Amino acid sequence: MFQRASRTGPAGGAEALRLAGVSKTYGTAGNTVTALDGVSLRLPAGSFTAVMGPSGSGKSTLLQCAAGLDRPDSGRITVDGEEMTGGSEAALTKFRRRRIGFVFQQYNLLPTLTVAQNTTLPLRLAGRRVDRARTERILTQVGLGDRLGHRPDQLSGGQRQRVAIARALVTEPSVIFADEPTGALDTRAARDVLRLLREAVQVHGRTVVMVTHDPVAASYADSVLFLADGRLAGELAEPTVDAVAERLAHLGDAVGDDLPAGV
Repeated sequence: MFQRASRTGPAGGAEALRLAGVSKTYGTAGNTVTALDGVSLRLPAGSFTAVMGPSGSGKSTLLQCAAGLDRPDSGRITVDGEEMTGGSEAALTKFRRRRIGFVFQQYNLLPTLTVAQNTTLPLRLAGRRVDRARTERILTQVGLGDRLGHRPDQLSGGQRQRVAIARALVTEPSVIFADEPTGALDTRAARDVLRLLREAVQVHGRTVVMVTHDPVAASYADSVLFLADGRLAGELAEPTVDAVAERLAHLGDAVGDDLPAGV
């Protein structure tokens, strides 16, 4: 089972996310696709992990199941020491609002709301008090302190993604899941967003799990987990762009060859 220490996270060995034997299939009898095949992993609190793999490898399904957006067919998922699998949809929704933050490629901002309103929306949906001073402080930290009253159509793509990151931070989640967060951005904006995700770990103490296809984006993480055919196919600690690209190029050679014992 993958278990490692973060190069940026706090000491103490607290566990932010655990998957134990998680499997997920799609389709009907005789025409099924196995998206996840008994995946087990542990990620420490205060870490930044990138998840990579070829199209169809299961990385998006892994994120969706780990984030509680989809239910696995089998296995257990634990976030911040509390099991998420099982229970009603209402309980799962409440759990997500309390423990999990999201950053999506397409921002998912409401066009009629201002920057400040979009940022605090998860708090309002959860019936939690909105601390305006704290909201302004977070938006200032992501470079939007002078855009509180702007609406999404008045912002660049990079600024919209900054709003999404502020929205993810404002609820103080245990884990932030980012799905291709730089996929719609130019190089400079992408670099700024990746720095903010690292700051979410280093400054705010969050745990970030990012699905990406980009070796440059992955190089900002503490480590990279590789998936192939729905199974974990290796890990790369302290990744560099060249090392990630090299591993991806040979990922399909032999799934599982470099897995530690117990995976």
